[in-house]
Amino acid sequence: MLIDLDSLTAYPEYLHDYTQLKDVNLRRSLEAEQGLFMAESNEVIGRALRAGFTPRSLLLAPHWLEIIRPFLAASPATGFAPDGGPIPVFVASEDLLERLVGFHLHRGAIAAMLRKPAPDPREILKHASRVLILEDLVDHTNVGAAVRSAAACGYDAIMVTPSCADPLYRRAVRVSMGTIFQVPWTRLERWPDPALFHEAGFELAALALREDSQDLRDYATELAGDPTRKVALIAGAERDGLKPQTIARADKVVRIAMAHGVDSLNVAGAIAIACWATAANRP
Repeated sequence: MLIDLDSLTAYPEYLHDYTQLKDVNLRRSLEAEQGLFMAESNEVIGRALRAGFTPRSLLLAPHWLEIIRPFLAASPATGFAPDGGPIPVFVASEDLLERLVGFHLHRGAIAAMLRKPAPDPREILKHASRVLILEDLVDHTNVGAAVRSAAACGYDAIMVTPSCADPLYRRAVRVSMGTIFQVPWTRLERWPDPALFHEAGFELAALALREDSQDLRDYATELAGDPTRKVALIAGAERDGLKPQTIARADKVVRIAMAHGVDSLNVAGAIAIACWATAANRP
């Protein structure tokens, strides 16, 4: 249902979801407590709806309404109603939106979405041959970029360790351009847990700069010669990289060769290169 919003004090049960979006710590606790995530921009909202997520509400500037309507009309969550059906669709001036969320919404639309239960990793592994594991990344931008690269390269799934930044945090979702809704993902309860992957027939390939590591190009050639191999590629946190115990329990340790004396890459860039090189069905 469309609601013209002209006050910040109206509908507090819904508008509270959109306040203080720039406060990372507050948003983490609020979204975890209420089982929400924020989808920002019409493209991301559309992908979330197509993936079967249910919005708790939407908030947008007037000129974005006609762009959003087709997404609402195609969603079972709205009863296929272009006005959102039972879902509140708040329409407000850009000035009011900025005062509410704390910053200018460049893409003019944002939605509070209900999270789905995390899938069992064993179920995900049954249907995958390439999995990306993100170990303890802290920057949501890097998480979003990693997700987008893995999706673009045809990876089948993404798994994050217990301490990794949330792939459904607003910035991560925005940077991923909503591809987090298109690739199965889950959070691991324990890590390292090589048995989980070995039981499903996967080898663990750790991305790390070590003298005894294998050149990524050679590893990619190996994989190309044996299309039945299943690979779980592990990438580590910004600055420190993978933990020593993770590297020790990996089946392979691979590195990206670099020129001009460069000794490291941003983790998102390294993941993009490694995913492309090791993709089972490269686009």
